[in-house]
Amino acid sequence: MIVLETRNLTKKFGGLTAVNEISMTLYEGDILGLIGPNGAGKTTFINAISGLNPPTSGSVKMFGKETTGFSPETMCRKGLSRTFQIPSPFPKMTAMESVLTATIFGNESGKVKNPVEHSRKMLEFVEFPMEETVVAEHLNTVQLKRLDLARALASNPKVLFMDEMASGLSEAELQDIMRIIHKISKKGISILMIEHIMQLIMAVCNRLLCIQFGSKIAEGLTKDVANDPKVAKAYLG
Repeated sequence: MIVLETRNLTKKFGGLTAVNEISMTLYEGDILGLIGPNGAGKTTFINAISGLNPPTSGSVKMFGKETTGFSPETMCRKGLSRTFQIPSPFPKMTAMESVLTATIFGNESGKVKNPVEHSRKMLEFVEFPMEETVVAEHLNTVQLKRLDLARALASNPKVLFMDEMASGLSEAELQDIMRIIHKISKKGISILMIEHIMQLIMAVCNRLLCIQFGSKIAEGLTKDVANDPKVAKAYLG
């Protein structure tokens, strides 16, 4: 089953084409790795899908229905959530308050019967390493990424975008995030993840999409894309 697809998705900033007619398919159960060199347009691509920066042209469909240009909050209510490469927490809120905000505003009214308990379960699910009463401005980058992930999951998404969750992690932390990604997938959530760490990509992704200079150069099974000469050239020059 196709849960998300783009057709000829393009995003321009003035005369600069940051995303150039990318067509992509995300299937139910996928852990799709979005790879490419720095500046390739990966984050701009998911921003265009999720509504943060609507596309200039092309189309986005979720579950077969047109969602092109929908606002982030509308996309969230329709089942798409995301983390960010650089988490932007509510600095004066506690971890619980941050996730609770996502629970309340990311779900339809009345859908979550006990928002506090739901939010606590999200923190436990991502194995948040601090007390739920800790204030966000006191967290380090790794802890903020766990909090960001808990917030993203609080809206009960069917599709999750993860933007460089593993950057800056130690080897032990990397193994932890691999395990958590598999837990998320087992909940029936389809994942599209931007990542540079090949160890993680090869361990968890069943398919890869590689872009360079804003254009798709390869899409397919992980082993096939990883061995594609065009992909190697994109990374190694």
